[in-house]
Amino acid sequence: MVEFLYEYGLFAAKTLTWVLAIALLAALIAGVAAKQKQAGDRLEVEDLSGRLRQQKQRLQLATAANDAERKALKQSFKAAAKAEKKAPSLGARLYVLDFKGSMDAREVGGLSQEITALLQLAREGDEVLLRLESGGGVVHGYGLGAAELARLKAHGLHLTVAVDKVAASGGYMMACVAEHIIAAPFAIVGSIGVVAQLPNFNKFLRKKDIDVELHTAGEYKRTLTLFGENDDHGRAKFKEELEVIHRRFKDFIAENRPALALALEQVATGEHWLAADARTLGLVDELQTSSDYLLAQSADKRIIQLRYKPKQGLKERLGKAAEAGIGRALMKLYEAGQRPFG
Repeated sequence: MVEFLYEYGLFAAKTLTWVLAIALLAALIAGVAAKQKQAGDRLEVEDLSGRLRQQKQRLQLATAANDAERKALKQSFKAAAKAEKKAPSLGARLYVLDFKGSMDAREVGGLSQEITALLQLAREGDEVLLRLESGGGVVHGYGLGAAELARLKAHGLHLTVAVDKVAASGGYMMACVAEHIIAAPFAIVGSIGVVAQLPNFNKFLRKKDIDVELHTAGEYKRTLTLFGENDDHGRAKFKEELEVIHRRFKDFIAENRPALALALEQVATGEHWLAADARTLGLVDELQTSSDYLLAQSADKRIIQLRYKPKQGLKERLGKAAEAGIGRALMKLYEAGQRPFG
């Protein structure tokens, strides 16, 4: 009887543990779902001028010679803060946006939201700094990105693009809209060309005795296909379409950077250059990092950063985490391959 009671008590304890665990998991899932519903899309605004000022003040206090100097510095900081609160904020503003573009240019949607919000507040003559990083991608996506940037200029704002790492192909299409392009010396710039490739499985399918039928209305409704048999007529039309896009790409650059018009054939070969060489070719105006530019501008401008944060479900967050993990793993493999003595 005692043994039975012991076994029964152990079973009840295990059952209760599982029930509590399931209830706790359900509560956590419900809590996450509730937070997601409340969060939604949001626009984050940060005063970068304040952050830079605080950094400077902390350094000044840390390097003060003695307590008396630190005390005097603190008093001057308080006096400056009071004066700033009383004085109306009518000085020039510099708005900072970030764009890190992927192949499908899906980030353009967030950029559009940021620009729309900014245009409701900015005054004519204010400046926008776009920190751009992209190796390019789909034509229609980056074409839309360039059109969104053109909205800023149409409203009388000065647009500067900073390239710290790469602005190639569609990335440069967006960058050339700016009135001023700065780039870090070893940033990659250019790649003014068009590329398209697709596999064709027709020979493989024929070996397996698999037929593919493709029916179209219109001579050029489909030029090249994945599964059908392609011919020279379709290839010629496909190449012609690429040339049309390339020509429009060059025209767009000439419109936005007239100084490049004479050298356009030289730079529109699909090649890319380091920014130090790109500056000589006229693709870049100045060699400078975005951090150094912001530091210089902070002396007489209020710097405000806008960042659009779309609502993300559990699926999107897990996907991004997996993508980041794979990226880190690939980078480690690459770095390992670069160490001959490691």
